[in-house]
Amino acid sequence: MKKLLFITFCMLFGTLQAQLWQENFDAAVALANEEDKPIILVFSGSDWCAPCIRLKRKVFDSDDFKNYASSHYVLYNADFPRKKKNQLPADKLDSHKSLAEKYNPRGHFPLVVIMDKQESVLGITSYSPRNTTKEYISLLNDFLK
Repeated sequence: MKKLLFITFCMLFGTLQAQLWQENFDAAVALANEEDKPIILVFSGSDWCAPCIRLKRKVFDSDDFKNYASSHYVLYNADFPRKKKNQLPADKLDSHKSLAEKYNPRGHFPLVVIMDKQESVLGITSYSPRNTTKEYISLLNDFLK
């Protein structure tokens, strides 16, 4: 019985954590409007960009960030993987390219765009290995003031 409860808890917790990042940008905007939250749009190269990988591991995958973000932000990752095994479906890649044309025309990676629920850019940042997760959250929040 304990084992079944533990498995159920893990599945539920994993599902909740996976829902932190929205599946498409339109859903992210809709959720931001519904919950009156800012959007954090991340441009990354998950399988080739070393700073992107470090940002994900050090900040976005941390429990501190997940816990804070779940109640304060709507998150969307516009990923541009290069390895064949990680390629995105054509429609998702086209969506990411459209977002990049609008919000990341110079193609910087990682690029973190903080915007309001009307998609107006409030600030842009990247990644510094010197920042702790709490400092990074503070940096993101500074754009909201």
